[in-house]
Amino acid sequence: MAKPVKRCPWARVGNDLYQAYHDQEWGVPVHDDQKQFEFLTLESAQAGLSWATILNKREGYRKAFSGFDPQKVARFTLKRIERLMTNRAIVRNRLKINAAVTNAQAFLKVQEEFDGFDVYIWQFVDGDPIQNRWLKHADVPATSVESEKLSKDLKQRGFKFVGSTIVYAHMQAAGLVNDHLASCFRHPQCQQLA
Repeated sequence: MAKPVKRCPWARVGNDLYQAYHDQEWGVPVHDDQKQFEFLTLESAQAGLSWATILNKREGYRKAFSGFDPQKVARFTLKRIERLMTNRAIVRNRLKINAAVTNAQAFLKVQEEFDGFDVYIWQFVDGDPIQNRWLKHADVPATSVESEKLSKDLKQRGFKFVGSTIVYAHMQAAGLVNDHLASCFRHPQCQQLA
């Protein structure tokens, strides 16, 4: 009989999307700008909601936000935003929708200034993922010194819904931080991907 796979506690909730996200994406170092924009948009949309809600609406977001192409999202008009407010496939929050458009515009400026968002964001961890070795889920922080610095810088650059907690969640998702528990099967895998 095969031994059960050890996962982070949050990935054992019986939600297949959650488990697939944990097993295949969360903590994997992301160096693709469009994927960075996707995670940033989804993390911003998640503020005050459960991550399961956002994962369940991810495909709706993908369609509504032009495959998370920041160049397209940056050009969304007021008319397009009004249409999004009626789209049941996403979280219909005007502030969050407006933030996605504003963030796309700021994202493009960062890409231009740094020759890529990837170059910009990875400098906050000196180019290498932070490898934590938490033993319990309760040990995993909601913010870090790095997320505070990144959050502050993003805000100065005009980004919205990028508080330190949201930014730390983005850093975890995009693999700037490996916060899989030390006992989780994904911890060493994500460490090797670094």
